[in-house]
Amino acid sequence: MKPVWAVGLMTGTVLDGYIDVAMIRTDGHAIMEFGPYRLVDYPDCINTMLAQTVQEAVDWDFEGEEPAIFSEAERALTKAQAGAVLALVEDAGMTIRDLCVVGFHGQTVLHRPPACRQRGVTRQLGDGALMARITGIDVVHDLRSADINAGGQGAPLSPVYHAALLDDCGDDQTTAVLNLGGVGNISWRSNDGTIVGFDTGPANAPINDFVQSRGLGEMDKDGAIALTGIVDEALLIERLKHSYLARPYPKSLDRFDFGHQWVQGLSDGDGAATLTAFSAAAVGRALDMLPVRPRHLIVCGGGGRNPALMRALGVRANVEVVSAETVGWRGDAIEAECFAFLAVRSLRGLPITFPMTTGVLQPTPGGRIVRAAREHDADPLHHH
Repeated sequence: MKPVWAVGLMTGTVLDGYIDVAMIRTDGHAIMEFGPYRLVDYPDCINTMLAQTVQEAVDWDFEGEEPAIFSEAERALTKAQAGAVLALVEDAGMTIRDLCVVGFHGQTVLHRPPACRQRGVTRQLGDGALMARITGIDVVHDLRSADINAGGQGAPLSPVYHAALLDDCGDDQTTAVLNLGGVGNISWRSNDGTIVGFDTGPANAPINDFVQSRGLGEMDKDGAIALTGIVDEALLIERLKHSYLARPYPKSLDRFDFGHQWVQGLSDGDGAATLTAFSAAAVGRALDMLPVRPRHLIVCGGGGRNPALMRALGVRANVEVVSAETVGWRGDAIEAECFAFLAVRSLRGLPITFPMTTGVLQPTPGGRIVRAAREHDADPLHHH
């Protein structure tokens, strides 16, 4: 199968105000080339709208009609992200004819995994048809629904891409990939190619929410607040009894599943330090569950830039930790690259979720494809 250029988009549940947009050349199995990557600022008005949208989504909780703000936010974020795609293509000195597909994840506003024989539900905002119209490029979007409809968790989606990255490095089953976004998720693959992936627990979300609740900014930048504090070990031990940590995988979380209220009685520094230690210790519990406990973790996502969290991982998860950059990956780009990779797999009918990543019964393709109106359109997989 011929490799093609694809663009991927991601905006995380931490609502950090950025659109991640990245380009890779891939055949859906291996990564041939990393193309350009950008972090694009959302306008303030969209950031405010998204924060309100997420809050209204929590109140809505899949009951009754969707909040009116959904369609307004969907249109605004789709246009902003389409603009980011076109800017990236132009920066690369390419044209839209050079690109095969856009992998458009959209903004997750609510995610509820299956429970007690009840099917899960998930909602991402993102108008695939509008994206295809504005960019003139084929789009794959709504990447979680097929898995949920087949009884899976709908998350995490990154393990198949992380496995391709590990293959690229020639790493074996003693190495895993840890993504630290709003929540943490781990990806591991055995030497025989079985892919395992699940959410470890909280990562940045409770720390960010705690820092904001104290009026100390948007996040604990560089772990500076946590590094001034002392971990409340008694509170931490109590918190580590949380049922999620003992639950067998596959399993997934919403960014609001772990709050920060349990450290409310602590000082700013001690609260941040204790939340950071908990995020790291939860990763340790996750590593214990894998068929072979990895000795090395390659860390990507925003948490990889938090020295307090990276240090805590070494201590609390008892593992050797390196950042994605040290192995030649682009830590900030990986999630966006992942959606470019998944989009190509979708076009080729290849599975994007697996029994040991989302709990789906068999490897399952996913994503909805919207074809752009191109002049003299040929099969998009063969005109590149």
